[in-house]
Amino acid sequence: MPRWMETRDDATLANAASTLFRSYFSEDPEGVWAAPGRVNVIGDHVDYAGGISIPFALKANTAIALRRSGQPTYRVVSLAPGQHEASRVEIPINEVGPGSPDNWAGYVVGAIWAAIEAGVIPCAEGLDMAIVSDVPVGSGLSSSAALECSAALGSLELATGRSASEAERTALVDACIRAENEVVGASTGGLDQRASLFGQEGKALVIDFQEGSTTLVPFDLSGHGLALLIADTNAPHALNDGQYASRRGVIDDVTAAMGAQTLREVDNAVVRAASWANAEGRDAEVTCKRVKHVVEETDRTAEAAKALERDDLNTFAKLMRDSHESLRDQYEVVTPELESVFQTVGSRGSRMTGGGFGGSVITIVAEDEVAALAERIAQAAEAQGFPEPSFMVATPGAGARRLV
Repeated sequence: MPRWMETRDDATLANAASTLFRSYFSEDPEGVWAAPGRVNVIGDHVDYAGGISIPFALKANTAIALRRSGQPTYRVVSLAPGQHEASRVEIPINEVGPGSPDNWAGYVVGAIWAAIEAGVIPCAEGLDMAIVSDVPVGSGLSSSAALECSAALGSLELATGRSASEAERTALVDACIRAENEVVGASTGGLDQRASLFGQEGKALVIDFQEGSTTLVPFDLSGHGLALLIADTNAPHALNDGQYASRRGVIDDVTAAMGAQTLREVDNAVVRAASWANAEGRDAEVTCKRVKHVVEETDRTAEAAKALERDDLNTFAKLMRDSHESLRDQYEVVTPELESVFQTVGSRGSRMTGGGFGGSVITIVAEDEVAALAERIAQAAEAQGFPEPSFMVATPGAGARRLV
């Protein structure tokens, strides 16, 4: 039988975070906040190049219970999905910064540090924190952004005593990106954090990173008798091991050489990238493939947004498949485990999601075929000796928010 990922409702998740908090700190928290993971339906590896992406917030969330301690330290306890024993970290406030801490807690306290540095959180103060999560780690569903955004939003609202404004949420996006880039060392863009902080029930977000705009669009597959199936390959997955950075590095180098702020500003980018690579003694073939993916993926995603507006899911599904093939052939971030899922689902709209090198594949499938497709995917993985995948049916959920 396929293994299905479980998600808890807000009340159950808040109670779990509060219970964990009391068990370690012997007090009640002052509040509990949550932020979701996200699934990117199309538009990967373009956020840092001024491209366009279409993610939505998941109904799988990370919750953080917070209390001010009056001490000059952050004390964090976390119970990740599938764990039976919590992980604990204690770090003085003044030791948080670039490269410190260099573990999972960097996502949490790094986001708070960056928000304080930006002046969004008014001052640094000691915090006790307890974290529980339903967002699977290493799945390509951005468990890291869920950690960052829940911690940053909770710390801001606890410090100010009010709900964060839209402008403050936007500033927290930037703070969370800085935490991921500078504290943790993952060279990611802002797709995940924006989806986590600005997601809405029943809506996907069309994010234009060049314009800095976010447009909410309906994403209701069930109205067509369809569902979005996530298949997490459970293959080892990390974005701070150099592979992600090497892809981004090519794009950043070409962009800088053209005197532009983003690759999207560069006309005839593929041709000019080839000339630059040859002149600089770089691998022109690899450079062109990387740039071509970013250029074409941005155009694909713009077309996909128009297809959603006119409720043309057939075109949308084809663009999803084209996206996967480009990520496989041009950007070379698709692993054998991801490709196994893609090939198993056949002609449906399907693609890997997230940064690649492991993680998940999403597929648009008829609601009455979900269970059978999951079974076939699991059987194909077993036949090839791959890890047992796990599954989730995804619908757009709410963005980061206070639960209690």
